[in-house]
Amino acid sequence: MADVNPFPLERQALLQCYRTMRTIREFEERLHVDFGRGDIPGFVHLYAGEEATAVGIMSHLGDGDRIASTHRGHGHCIAKGVDVVAMMKEIYGRKGGSCNGKGGSMHIADLSRGMMGANGILGAGAPLVCGAALAAKYRKSGEVAISFVGDGASNQGTFLESLNLAAVWNLPAIFVIENNGYAESTARDYGTAVDSYVDRAAGFGMPGVTVDGTDFFAVHEAAGEIIKRARDGGGPALLECKMVRFYGHFEGDAQTYRAPGELDDIRNNRDCLKKFAAEVTGAGLITAEELTAIDHEVLGLIEDAVAQAKAAPLPTAADLLTDVYVRY
Repeated sequence: MADVNPFPLERQALLQCYRTMRTIREFEERLHVDFGRGDIPGFVHLYAGEEATAVGIMSHLGDGDRIASTHRGHGHCIAKGVDVVAMMKEIYGRKGGSCNGKGGSMHIADLSRGMMGANGILGAGAPLVCGAALAAKYRKSGEVAISFVGDGASNQGTFLESLNLAAVWNLPAIFVIENNGYAESTARDYGTAVDSYVDRAAGFGMPGVTVDGTDFFAVHEAAGEIIKRARDGGGPALLECKMVRFYGHFEGDAQTYRAPGELDDIRNNRDCLKKFAAEVTGAGLITAEELTAIDHEVLGLIEDAVAQAKAAPLPTAADLLTDVYVRY
C-alpha cells in the first residue's frame, strides 16, 4: 500500500465510491438483459457509462440536500442513497417499490434521501430545484439543490428560465448538464448553437465549469468547489460534464446515428470505472483484488434485488387511488 494518499478522499471513501459506481453499472447492465427478455414493463433509459458524474457530485451531498433527476435517473438515485431493492421493485412495477410500483423507471423518488424524483419531462427538474434552493436559503440550513439535465434538455425554456431565476434570487442551486453528445439521436453540435455550455452560464451572470465527466476525480473536485460556494451564500453555478452513454437513448434504440466503431471506442477507452480503478491501483492505495471483491458483492446485491422484485406482489385495483394526494 502507498505511504502517501494522492487523492482528496481517504481509502475507505474511495472504496465506497467505487462500490457505488459499480452498483450503478451492474444495476443498469442487469436491466438491459431483463428488459430484453420482456420481464420489465414500461420504458427504460440506462445510465451505464455515466457513473463518475453522479457519484463524483453526490459524494459531497447529505440527505438534506435535494436533487431533481431526469428520465435517465437510476444512477442519480443510487448515488443519492435510494435503496436498490426498492428501486428494482419500482422498475418491475411491484408493491414495496420506491413509489409502490406506480411510477416505474422514470419516476423513482425518495424524499427521505433528498431525491425529489426522476422526471420524464425534459428540463422539468430545474424549476423544482429553484423551489428547494429557495427553501434552503430561507431556512439558512446550508443545504443545496441540484438539477440534472441532458445536453438536449438544456435548450428547454424552463431550464434557461430557472438559470435566470436562480441568479436573480442568488439561490444555492447547481445546474448540472450531463453532455453525452446526443439529444436522443441528435448530435449536440447539430442542435446547440454555443460551443460550450459555460457560455450559457455567463449569460445569466453565474460561473460555469466544464469537466471530463468520465473522470471521477475531475468531477469531484469541480463539484466540491461550486457546492461549497453555494453553501456559503455565493449563489448558483453551472457544471457541464462531458460524458458517454454505453447504450441507446432508450432500450430498443438501434443507435444508427452512431459512427462506426464509436461504441467499442467508448467502452474500451472512456469507461469511467476502468479509469478510476487504474488510478487508485496505480497509486498503490487499493489493490485490484479489493475491487474484484466489491464487484462480486455488488453482483450478489443485484441478483438479490431482482429476486425480491420478481417475488413481490403487483399493486391491486384497490391501490389505484392511493398515494395521489398528500395528507397533512
